[in-house]
Amino acid sequence: MANVLVVAEFADGKVKKTTHSAVTFARTAAAALGGSYSILVLGSSAGMAVDELAKLGAAKVLVAEDASLGNYLAETYAPTVAEVAKDYAVVVAAASGFGKDLLPRVAGALAAGYAADITEVLSSGGTLQYKRPMFAGNAFGICVIDSAVQVVTVRQSAFAPAEPTGAVSPSEKVGIAPSGKAAGRVEWVKYEQVKNERPELAEAKVVVAGGRALKEQFYELLDPLADALGAAIGASRAACDNGYCAPDLQVGQTGKVVAPGLYFAIGISGAIQHLAGMKSSKVIVSVNKDGDAPIFQISDYGLVGDLFKVVPELTEKLRAIKAG
Repeated sequence: MANVLVVAEFADGKVKKTTHSAVTFARTAAAALGGSYSILVLGSSAGMAVDELAKLGAAKVLVAEDASLGNYLAETYAPTVAEVAKDYAVVVAAASGFGKDLLPRVAGALAAGYAADITEVLSSGGTLQYKRPMFAGNAFGICVIDSAVQVVTVRQSAFAPAEPTGAVSPSEKVGIAPSGKAAGRVEWVKYEQVKNERPELAEAKVVVAGGRALKEQFYELLDPLADALGAAIGASRAACDNGYCAPDLQVGQTGKVVAPGLYFAIGISGAIQHLAGMKSSKVIVSVNKDGDAPIFQISDYGLVGDLFKVVPELTEKLRAIKAG
Protein backbone atom coordinates (compact mmCIF):
# COMPACT_ATOMS: atom_id res chain seq x y z
CA MET A 1 0.00 0.00 0.00
CA ALA A 2 1.34 3.42 -0.98
CA ASN A 3 -0.04 6.90 -0.40
CA VAL A 4 -0.20 10.14 -2.39
CA LEU A 5 0.51 13.69 -1.21
CA VAL A 6 -1.16 16.69 -2.86
CA VAL A 7 0.57 20.05 -2.44
CA ALA A 8 -2.19 22.66 -2.34
CA GLU A 9 -2.05 26.08 -3.94
CA PHE A 10 -4.05 28.89 -2.43
CA ALA A 11 -4.18 32.67 -2.43
CA ASP A 12 -6.01 35.12 -0.21
CA GLY A 13 -7.27 32.22 1.89
CA LYS A 14 -8.98 30.54 -1.07
CA VAL A 15 -7.86 27.25 -2.60
CA LYS A 16 -7.03 27.48 -6.29
CA LYS A 17 -9.09 25.43 -8.73
CA THR A 18 -5.81 23.91 -9.89
CA THR A 19 -5.57 22.06 -6.57
CA HIS A 20 -8.95 20.43 -7.15
CA SER A 21 -7.58 18.98 -10.40
CA ALA A 22 -4.53 17.63 -8.57
CA VAL A 23 -6.88 15.97 -6.05
CA THR A 24 -8.68 14.21 -8.92
CA PHE A 25 -5.33 12.77 -10.01
CA ALA A 26 -4.57 11.76 -6.41
CA ARG A 27 -7.84 9.85 -6.09
CA THR A 28 -7.04 7.81 -9.19
CA ALA A 29 -3.41 7.20 -8.25
CA ALA A 30 -4.19 6.28 -4.64
CA ALA A 31 -6.86 3.80 -5.73
CA ALA A 32 -4.38 2.16 -8.13
CA LEU A 33 -1.77 1.91 -5.36
CA GLY A 34 -4.24 0.65 -2.77
CA GLY A 35 -3.56 3.62 -0.50
CA SER A 36 -4.99 7.01 0.38
CA TYR A 37 -4.14 10.65 -0.31
CA SER A 38 -3.42 13.58 1.96
CA ILE A 39 -3.24 17.30 1.23
CA LEU A 40 -0.42 19.58 2.38
CA VAL A 41 -0.97 23.33 2.58
CA LEU A 42 1.86 25.74 3.41
CA GLY A 43 2.15 29.39 4.21
CA SER A 44 1.92 32.02 6.90
CA SER A 45 -1.90 31.88 6.62
CA ALA A 46 -2.28 28.23 5.60
CA GLY A 47 -4.94 27.63 8.25
CA MET A 48 -7.39 29.73 6.25
CA ALA A 49 -7.53 27.03 3.55
CA VAL A 50 -8.17 24.06 5.85
CA ASP A 51 -11.98 24.16 5.85
CA GLU A 52 -12.20 23.97 2.07
CA LEU A 53 -9.49 21.31 1.73
CA ALA A 54 -11.05 19.17 4.46
CA LYS A 55 -14.10 18.61 2.27
CA LEU A 56 -12.19 16.94 -0.58
CA GLY A 57 -12.03 13.43 0.85
CA ALA A 58 -8.37 13.30 1.95
CA ALA A 59 -7.19 11.00 4.71
CA LYS A 60 -5.93 14.16 6.42
CA VAL A 61 -5.01 17.75 5.75
CA LEU A 62 -1.46 18.63 6.76
CA VAL A 63 -0.92 22.26 7.75
CA ALA A 64 2.51 23.89 7.70
CA GLU A 65 1.74 27.35 9.02
CA ASP A 66 4.44 29.67 10.27
CA ALA A 67 5.25 33.35 9.94
CA SER A 68 8.77 32.42 8.84
CA LEU A 69 7.40 31.11 5.53
CA GLY A 70 6.17 34.57 4.63
CA ASN A 71 5.28 35.09 0.98
CA TYR A 72 5.79 32.17 -1.37
CA LEU A 73 9.36 31.40 -2.38
CA ALA A 74 10.26 27.94 -3.68
CA GLU A 75 13.52 28.04 -1.73
CA THR A 76 11.66 28.34 1.60
CA TYR A 77 8.74 26.03 0.77
CA ALA A 78 10.61 23.14 -0.90
CA PRO A 79 12.46 21.85 2.20
CA THR A 80 9.21 21.41 4.14
CA VAL A 81 7.45 19.72 1.22
CA ALA A 82 10.42 17.39 0.74
CA GLU A 83 10.49 16.46 4.42
CA VAL A 84 6.77 15.62 4.47
CA ALA A 85 7.01 13.81 1.11
CA LYS A 86 9.45 11.21 2.45
CA ASP A 87 6.47 9.29 3.84
CA TYR A 88 4.63 9.17 0.51
CA ALA A 89 5.01 7.28 -2.75
CA VAL A 90 3.78 10.08 -5.02
CA VAL A 91 3.83 13.86 -4.61
CA VAL A 92 1.63 15.92 -6.91
CA ALA A 93 0.65 19.51 -7.65
CA ALA A 94 -0.96 21.15 -10.65
CA ALA A 95 1.29 22.22 -13.52
CA SER A 96 0.61 25.87 -12.74
CA GLY A 97 3.32 28.46 -12.20
CA PHE A 98 3.33 27.39 -8.54
CA GLY A 99 3.65 23.67 -9.21
CA LYS A 100 6.22 24.00 -11.99
CA ASP A 101 8.35 26.24 -9.78
CA LEU A 102 8.12 24.25 -6.55
CA LEU A 103 8.02 20.55 -7.38
CA PRO A 104 11.23 20.29 -9.45
CA ARG A 105 13.07 21.59 -6.39
CA VAL A 106 11.30 19.02 -4.23
CA ALA A 107 12.32 16.29 -6.69
CA GLY A 108 15.91 17.50 -6.57
CA ALA A 109 15.97 17.45 -2.77
CA LEU A 110 14.65 13.87 -2.74
CA ALA A 111 16.71 12.63 -5.71
CA ALA A 112 13.33 11.66 -7.12
CA GLY A 113 12.11 11.17 -10.66
CA TYR A 114 9.87 13.92 -12.02
CA ALA A 115 7.06 13.73 -14.61
CA ALA A 116 5.87 17.16 -15.70
CA ASP A 117 2.54 18.30 -17.13
CA ILE A 118 0.93 14.87 -17.34
CA THR A 119 -2.52 14.43 -18.88
CA GLU A 120 -3.38 10.92 -17.72
CA VAL A 121 -2.32 8.37 -15.12
CA LEU A 122 -2.43 4.66 -15.97
CA SER A 123 -1.81 1.59 -13.85
CA SER A 124 -0.24 -1.71 -14.82
CA GLY A 125 0.42 -4.37 -12.21
CA GLY A 126 0.43 -1.79 -9.41
CA THR A 127 2.91 0.45 -11.26
CA LEU A 128 1.84 3.95 -12.21
CA GLN A 129 2.45 5.14 -15.76
CA TYR A 130 2.24 8.80 -16.72
CA LYS A 131 1.06 10.08 -20.08
CA ARG A 132 2.39 13.47 -21.10
CA PRO A 133 2.28 15.58 -24.27
CA MET A 134 5.36 16.08 -26.44
CA PHE A 135 6.11 18.29 -29.46
CA ALA A 136 3.34 20.79 -28.66
CA GLY A 137 0.81 18.02 -28.14
CA ASN A 138 1.42 16.32 -31.51
CA ALA A 139 2.65 13.18 -29.74
CA PHE A 140 2.29 11.62 -26.31
CA GLY A 141 4.82 9.68 -24.29
CA ILE A 142 4.31 7.19 -21.46
CA CYS A 143 6.86 7.32 -18.66
CA VAL A 144 7.47 5.29 -15.51
CA ILE A 145 9.34 6.62 -12.47
CA ASP A 146 11.36 4.10 -10.47
CA SER A 147 12.61 6.26 -7.60
CA ALA A 148 11.34 5.72 -4.05
CA VAL A 149 9.28 8.92 -4.26
CA GLN A 150 7.66 9.98 -7.52
CA VAL A 151 7.06 13.68 -8.19
CA VAL A 152 4.37 14.74 -10.67
CA THR A 153 2.68 17.87 -11.95
CA VAL A 154 -0.67 17.47 -13.71
CA ARG A 155 -2.20 19.56 -16.47
CA GLN A 156 -5.27 21.20 -14.99
CA SER A 157 -7.28 20.96 -18.20
CA ALA A 158 -6.88 17.16 -18.28
CA PHE A 159 -8.31 16.45 -14.82
CA ALA A 160 -11.79 17.58 -13.83
CA PRO A 161 -11.91 19.57 -10.57
CA ALA A 162 -12.60 17.35 -7.56
CA GLU A 163 -15.92 17.95 -5.86
CA PRO A 164 -16.48 17.81 -2.08
CA THR A 165 -17.23 14.31 -0.82
CA GLY A 166 -19.47 15.24 2.09
CA ALA A 167 -17.01 13.96 4.69
CA VAL A 168 -14.64 16.18 6.68
CA SER A 169 -10.97 15.23 6.87
CA PRO A 170 -9.00 15.69 10.10
CA SER A 171 -6.21 18.26 10.07
CA GLU A 172 -2.72 17.89 11.49
CA LYS A 173 0.07 20.39 12.10
CA VAL A 174 3.47 19.66 10.58
CA GLY A 175 6.79 21.29 11.36
CA ILE A 176 8.68 23.71 9.16
CA ALA A 177 11.98 22.38 7.82
CA PRO A 178 15.06 24.65 7.78
CA SER A 179 15.31 26.59 4.54
CA GLY A 180 18.98 25.98 3.82
CA LYS A 181 21.54 28.12 2.01
CA ALA A 182 19.46 28.66 -1.14
CA ALA A 183 16.91 30.77 0.75
CA GLY A 184 19.63 33.17 1.81
CA ARG A 185 20.33 34.06 -1.81
CA VAL A 186 16.80 35.15 -2.68
CA GLU A 187 14.61 37.93 -1.38
CA TRP A 188 10.91 38.61 -1.72
CA VAL A 189 10.47 42.01 -3.32
CA LYS A 190 6.83 42.37 -4.35
CA TYR A 191 3.99 40.71 -6.20
CA GLU A 192 2.32 42.61 -9.00
CA GLN A 193 -0.96 41.17 -10.21
CA VAL A 194 -3.12 42.39 -13.06
CA LYS A 195 -6.45 43.24 -11.46
CA ASN A 196 -9.69 43.11 -13.38
CA GLU A 197 -13.28 42.12 -12.84
CA ARG A 198 -13.19 39.25 -15.32
CA PRO A 199 -12.76 35.59 -14.31
CA GLU A 200 -9.19 34.33 -14.08
CA LEU A 201 -8.17 33.00 -17.49
CA ALA A 202 -6.98 29.58 -16.33
CA GLU A 203 -10.15 28.98 -14.31
CA ALA A 204 -12.84 30.61 -16.47
CA LYS A 205 -15.82 28.62 -17.78
CA VAL A 206 -15.97 30.75 -20.93
CA VAL A 207 -12.99 32.23 -22.78
CA VAL A 208 -13.05 34.68 -25.68
CA ALA A 209 -9.65 34.68 -27.40
CA GLY A 210 -8.41 36.90 -30.20
CA GLY A 211 -5.59 36.70 -32.69
CA ARG A 212 -3.36 39.00 -34.66
CA ALA A 213 -6.15 39.74 -37.16
CA LEU A 214 -7.86 41.97 -34.59
CA LYS A 215 -4.89 44.35 -34.60
CA GLU A 216 -5.42 47.58 -32.61
CA GLN A 217 -9.13 46.80 -32.27
CA PHE A 218 -8.43 43.79 -30.04
CA TYR A 219 -10.09 45.12 -26.89
CA GLU A 220 -12.63 47.23 -28.78
CA LEU A 221 -14.12 44.07 -30.32
CA LEU A 222 -13.54 41.49 -27.60
CA ASP A 223 -14.43 43.44 -24.45
CA PRO A 224 -18.15 43.78 -25.32
CA LEU A 225 -18.39 40.10 -26.36
CA ALA A 226 -16.65 38.95 -23.17
CA ASP A 227 -18.94 41.17 -21.10
CA ALA A 228 -22.01 39.66 -22.76
CA LEU A 229 -20.75 36.14 -22.00
CA GLY A 230 -19.22 36.79 -18.57
CA ALA A 231 -16.02 35.46 -20.07
CA ALA A 232 -12.30 35.78 -19.57
CA ILE A 233 -10.21 37.15 -22.45
CA GLY A 234 -7.35 35.22 -24.00
CA ALA A 235 -5.06 35.76 -26.96
CA SER A 236 -2.74 34.07 -29.41
CA ARG A 237 0.99 34.55 -29.10
CA ALA A 238 1.01 36.69 -32.25
CA ALA A 239 -1.52 39.11 -30.77
CA CYS A 240 0.60 39.44 -27.62
CA ASP A 241 3.90 39.76 -29.47
CA ASN A 242 2.52 42.55 -31.64
CA GLY A 243 1.42 44.51 -28.59
CA TYR A 244 -2.31 44.35 -29.31
CA CYS A 245 -3.00 42.98 -25.82
CA ALA A 246 -1.32 42.22 -22.50
CA PRO A 247 1.19 39.31 -22.53
CA ASP A 248 -0.50 37.62 -19.56
CA LEU A 249 -3.47 36.80 -21.84
CA GLN A 250 -1.48 34.39 -24.00
CA VAL A 251 -2.97 30.94 -24.44
CA GLY A 252 -0.72 28.23 -25.83
CA GLN A 253 2.29 26.04 -25.30
CA THR A 254 4.33 28.93 -23.91
CA GLY A 255 1.32 30.65 -22.34
CA LYS A 256 -1.59 29.39 -20.30
CA VAL A 257 -3.33 26.06 -20.84
CA VAL A 258 -7.12 26.37 -20.57
CA ALA A 259 -10.07 23.99 -20.94
CA PRO A 260 -13.25 26.02 -20.48
CA GLY A 261 -16.72 24.79 -21.32
CA LEU A 262 -16.84 27.28 -24.20
CA TYR A 263 -13.89 28.76 -26.14
CA PHE A 264 -14.26 31.44 -28.81
CA ALA A 265 -11.32 31.69 -31.24
CA ILE A 266 -11.68 35.03 -33.01
CA GLY A 267 -9.24 35.67 -35.85
CA ILE A 268 -6.95 32.84 -34.70
CA SER A 269 -5.57 30.65 -37.47
CA GLY A 270 -4.84 27.65 -35.24
CA ALA A 271 -1.08 27.32 -35.08
CA ILE A 272 0.15 24.23 -33.25
CA GLN A 273 1.52 26.38 -30.43
CA HIS A 274 -1.92 27.85 -29.73
CA LEU A 275 -3.84 24.58 -30.10
CA ALA A 276 -1.66 23.01 -27.41
CA GLY A 277 -3.13 25.46 -24.92
CA MET A 278 -6.86 25.20 -25.71
CA LYS A 279 -7.80 22.10 -27.69
CA SER A 280 -9.16 20.38 -24.56
CA SER A 281 -11.98 22.97 -24.39
CA LYS A 282 -15.39 21.33 -24.33
CA VAL A 283 -16.93 23.44 -27.12
CA ILE A 284 -14.84 25.49 -29.58
CA VAL A 285 -16.37 28.23 -31.72
CA SER A 286 -14.19 29.82 -34.40
CA VAL A 287 -14.54 32.89 -36.60
CA ASN A 288 -12.00 33.37 -39.38
CA LYS A 289 -12.07 34.73 -42.93
CA ASP A 290 -9.86 31.87 -44.14
CA GLY A 291 -11.99 28.78 -44.65
CA ASP A 292 -8.86 26.61 -44.70
CA ALA A 293 -7.55 27.83 -41.35
CA PRO A 294 -6.39 24.88 -39.17
CA ILE A 295 -8.55 26.10 -36.26
CA PHE A 296 -11.66 24.81 -38.07
CA GLN A 297 -10.34 21.24 -37.91
CA ILE A 298 -10.86 21.13 -34.14
CA SER A 299 -13.84 23.49 -33.92
CA ASP A 300 -17.33 22.36 -32.99
CA TYR A 301 -18.78 25.42 -34.72
CA GLY A 302 -17.06 27.55 -37.33
CA LEU A 303 -18.00 30.66 -39.25
CA VAL A 304 -16.08 31.89 -42.28
CA GLY A 305 -16.51 35.62 -42.39
CA ASP A 306 -15.25 39.11 -41.61
CA LEU A 307 -14.74 39.18 -37.86
CA PHE A 308 -15.09 42.97 -37.80
CA LYS A 309 -18.72 42.45 -38.86
CA VAL A 310 -19.45 39.10 -37.26
CA VAL A 311 -18.28 39.87 -33.72
CA PRO A 312 -20.36 43.07 -33.25
CA GLU A 313 -23.42 41.28 -34.65
CA LEU A 314 -22.88 38.31 -32.35
CA THR A 315 -22.44 40.63 -29.37
CA GLU A 316 -25.70 42.43 -30.11
CA LYS A 317 -27.58 39.13 -30.47
CA LEU A 318 -26.25 37.93 -27.12
CA ARG A 319 -27.18 41.20 -25.44
CA ALA A 320 -30.70 40.91 -26.85
CA ILE A 321 -31.04 37.35 -25.56
CA LYS A 322 -29.84 38.36 -22.08
CA ALA A 323 -32.26 41.29 -22.06
CA GLY A 324 -35.09 38.84 -22.60
